[in-house]
Amino acid sequence: MDCMSVEELEKAVANLPREQLATFCEWFEAFVADEWDRQMEEDAKSGKLDKLFAESEADFRAGRVRDL
Repeated sequence: MDCMSVEELEKAVANLPREQLATFCEWFEAFVADEWDRQMEEDAKSGKLDKLFAESEADFRAGRVRDL
């Protein structure tokens, strides 16, 4: 698979017609969201978030939370 440089990608995106740009933006937003979810799952499985989970649970049990 040939990889484009970031500069080449920027130029290609900048030259997309509006309709194709909108389609690309929708796809890219979903891609970024999926990547975020994957990273969060990976971090949770590896234990990186255990301390934060424990702290939030303790705060909840102690009543140190408020509705958003």
